[in-house]
Amino acid sequence: MRKVDPNADFSYDFEDLEFTRVGSCPEINVQVQIDQLMSRYDGPGPGASLLIVRDGKPFVRRSYGFANLEDRTPAAPDTNYRLASVSKQFTAAAILLLAEEGKLSLDDSLRKWFPSLPDAATAMTIRQVLSHMSGLIDYEDVIPPDLTQQLHDADVLEILETQNRSYFPPGKGYRYSNSGYALLALIVGKASGKDFATFLKDRIFTPLGMTNTVAYEESISTVKNRAFGYSEEQARWARTDQSQTSAVLGDGGIYSSIDDLAKWDAALYDDRLLSAESRALAFTPVTDTDDPTVRYGMGWRITQEPIGGTTLWHSGETIGFRNVIVRYPEQRFTIVLLTNRNDPEPYQTARAIGSLLLK
Repeated sequence: MRKVDPNADFSYDFEDLEFTRVGSCPEINVQVQIDQLMSRYDGPGPGASLLIVRDGKPFVRRSYGFANLEDRTPAAPDTNYRLASVSKQFTAAAILLLAEEGKLSLDDSLRKWFPSLPDAATAMTIRQVLSHMSGLIDYEDVIPPDLTQQLHDADVLEILETQNRSYFPPGKGYRYSNSGYALLALIVGKASGKDFATFLKDRIFTPLGMTNTVAYEESISTVKNRAFGYSEEQARWARTDQSQTSAVLGDGGIYSSIDDLAKWDAALYDDRLLSAESRALAFTPVTDTDDPTVRYGMGWRITQEPIGGTTLWHSGETIGFRNVIVRYPEQRFTIVLLTNRNDPEPYQTARAIGSLLLK
């Protein structure tokens, strides 16, 4: 090797190059701003996976932090998080599929499917349950003291069999109901002849290529690339992955990743899964909610945003996990944020990202 002459003139080597300041690159600027919004998930703690889809193509697909703190496994786009109540859109879709096939009617009484329910359930219909208008009692509030094991959907039915009352006359109010969605999962099993988890796999997940998404049942199924849930306790992260109600499937027991949810999002624009009529039922506001800015369809919350227009969205919160999917169908734009920690709440972060990119 030869020494470089310190007096040589190399300026001509760069005379045809154009340089752009990093601050003048719009895409780099946006990525920096997104990373700033996601900064609480970055670092050595439990993390998050973020997907932003624009016109059917991933615009952002990245993860932050760790899926498993004990093994130091980083979160990744194929990490599967427990969706919690984001699961409800899949439960609703399963019911709508069976309604399309004539295997049930949305106006069926709950007692048609569960004759063991008390008289108070006679006027409650599947349609009302889908939109949280049935008035069903919250099973979480009436779990018998001696029932200490982890509950399943069938246990929810047994609990509700003891509750001959409702919060309001069916169809005359709104109260968000995990009880109702547990019963919907059982109806899927009765109407299809398959258990709920198998029906979802055969009729939704496999056809859409969501090969790693599962309604998780301990000792029956497995979760690949599994994220475990954590909660911050006294400035330290403690694993809080399961609660007594974590095994109830219909209201929140599905695990999925941002990669698989990209396929789910794409299927909601055409007839590959649900008919146009069924999608309209899911996405059309049926009732006001406790929040005056939010209405509810069937498995979806619906809002009107000053930036982006109509949004179809759902959040999900359970011990150690907080998630959200926000779709802007008029813009063909979707944000999915899945996290395995109890804080922060992700919906406002997703809205901030939407406002940033849809200006």
